[in-house]
Amino acid sequence: MKWPQTDIQTPRGSLRGIAPLVISASRATDIPAFHASWFMQRLRAGWCAWQNPFNAASRQLVSFAQCRCLVFWSKNPAPLEPYLKEIEDRGLAFYFQFTVNDYRQEGLEPGLPELGRRIECFQRLAERFGRHRVVWRFDPIVLGPGLGAEEILLRAERLAQALAPCTDKLVFSFVDWYGKTRRGLGRLGPGYRPPTPEEEAAIALGLARLRDSLASPPVLATCAEPRDFAALGIARNRCIDPALLLRLCPDDADMRRVYGPARRVLSLPGLGGPGAAPASPEPAAPRDQGQRGACRCAPSKDIGAYNTCRHFCAYCYANQSPEAVERRLAGRAGSDEAL
Repeated sequence: MKWPQTDIQTPRGSLRGIAPLVISASRATDIPAFHASWFMQRLRAGWCAWQNPFNAASRQLVSFAQCRCLVFWSKNPAPLEPYLKEIEDRGLAFYFQFTVNDYRQEGLEPGLPELGRRIECFQRLAERFGRHRVVWRFDPIVLGPGLGAEEILLRAERLAQALAPCTDKLVFSFVDWYGKTRRGLGRLGPGYRPPTPEEEAAIALGLARLRDSLASPPVLATCAEPRDFAALGIARNRCIDPALLLRLCPDDADMRRVYGPARRVLSLPGLGGPGAAPASPEPAAPRDQGQRGACRCAPSKDIGAYNTCRHFCAYCYANQSPEAVERRLAGRAGSDEAL
């Protein structure tokens, strides 16, 4: 989406930047876990810089002036918790895309706190801000030694006992076999892989049965999956969710303009003739054209950077290697505009 441009006052004078309504923090790194203080410094300054990960010469300034909602993507948002009241006091809505997996035995997520602490954080956020504002992500689903479809479902069931009462939605996806992912899992050991189509179907069916067994069943949805599981009552998710954005900002005209449904076109008498198709349903908010093809997210502006996350998840698509992360973070010491 082409966000409106604005003048941003920087130490180098007034520079042009963009003013998005929704900011993602972030698909590229875990800002709440590792960069919460940087984020707050930039929020107080009113702007940050974003570097294109695929083009080092492309740099963009991002203003917070028109931002209405923040979407935090995290596996450990606890370091951000002390700042959430200040964020609210600034008039900003927010919600969490909170990934909680159970890959402790395999060491797929070595930089994460103990699982119990992450579950407690999830429960605190839901109690404080509402279960609709904490989305449980069970992803990516990776198979390998000791990690067959049945074991994945057993772990999902154990997690659901603690998390399902605290969320309105459970989102899952299967690992995408990027080069970085293949190499990272290969360093961990042989045998890790994406599920086969048959295993995908078995996992989707098992998760649907798990949902149906819960006293407080969340909506079950896939993230950026080409395969359709609608027959199991599984939706295609919009992680940047226009319905939730409007729920959090119900009286904001700009949010309704961008994220609300387009006006229905009504059939008028005398037009169309016999057999004319009825008026189509109202189309949804636009899709973010900057995302991969299967992604259904509405537009937002991401402000993260690759090679800045110390969770060191073996399947990560955003880190080249642990060494690359340490070099990047050491190289940006003292930088305060962009990650």
